[in-house]
Amino acid sequence: MKKFPLLILLAFAVQISAQEDRVITTAVPFLTIAADARSAGMGDMGVATSTDAFSQQWNPAKFAFAERKMGIGVSYTPYLESLITDISLLNASFYNKIDEQSAFALSLRYFTLGEIELRQFANDPGTLAKPNELALDGSYSLKLSPTFSMAVGGRFIRSNLKLPQNGSEDSQAASTFAVDIAGFYRSREIAYDNFDGRWRAGFNISNLGGKMSYDEGGQENFLPTNLKFGAGFDFILDQDNTIGITSEFNKLLVPTPKDFNEDGVIDATDNEEYQQIGFLNGVFKSFGDAPDGFSEELKEFTWALGAEYAYQDAFMVRAGYFNESEEKGSRKFFTMGAGFKFKAAQIDLSYLFSTSQVKNPLENTLRFSLTFSLGEEFYND
Repeated sequence: MKKFPLLILLAFAVQISAQEDRVITTAVPFLTIAADARSAGMGDMGVATSTDAFSQQWNPAKFAFAERKMGIGVSYTPYLESLITDISLLNASFYNKIDEQSAFALSLRYFTLGEIELRQFANDPGTLAKPNELALDGSYSLKLSPTFSMAVGGRFIRSNLKLPQNGSEDSQAASTFAVDIAGFYRSREIAYDNFDGRWRAGFNISNLGGKMSYDEGGQENFLPTNLKFGAGFDFILDQDNTIGITSEFNKLLVPTPKDFNEDGVIDATDNEEYQQIGFLNGVFKSFGDAPDGFSEELKEFTWALGAEYAYQDAFMVRAGYFNESEEKGSRKFFTMGAGFKFKAAQIDLSYLFSTSQVKNPLENTLRFSLTFSLGEEFYND
């Protein structure tokens, strides 16, 4: 399929983003896209929500509190659907409870840009390229107490986006490894005057790993190392009706682009110095390197609010809002979603409405997830 107009559009978008000197960009940004419809329906959050089969992306420590022996989840997210039809994010996830205290999980995320036909001249036969990216994850979670668990995860990341030049096949994929460290708190059920309730909280430091380069000796790109943390509360109104409310905050643990030589513009010289920052050093720098100080550091946090109503664990309605500073990307959107469960199977849908002047690639896109909960039940007080 021919996609020269799309390539021009994407290149123009990258150029516009580059002019926003303090917008933090990373390699493999597909890792930050909400890959399942449940989380997407609540404002792209999941670090402190209740456990589901897609917890691997958000907080693998939640698997230790899973209520079924096994869970399988698959999801499909169209991307830039208003422009092209074969760019999408596919996700498959699996978890298994080892015993009452522990669990392991695996997942695969695959981002495809479809087929691109490359030609040097208009009458050339053309060469097909299929750029894609993937992440293969594994995690182990363990309850350290009846109300708190932690998890460690490992991730192999492969990015095959470099297009062959002049029809040659000399392009190479970039790859690296990363780790996650996560924790999850879920209180016991508490009796209040008119309802029961349960507190939830979680954190996840994800994608801690080496930088990626598409050429030997070329530019190295930071991974989207990210700190997520959040909290929520479940209003258990009766045995049939539950309302969960959750808030979440995120910060990229990546250095802010900076005018190192103070000549008034971020140029190639500044970029060379930026490249010298190691990924671990960059994590610590990211908390205090914004040129405008603490006020700008606060702008590098995104926040989200989400709610979920569940009736008899068979029908769910969700809504959420996500906010990012206009100086750091300007992602602002409302989301809504629904879920339907029948026996062991559950289907979830979500929809996004952008409230920013910057068009969201997922605007007016319907996302789907399918989950299967299998095996014996585990009781979590």
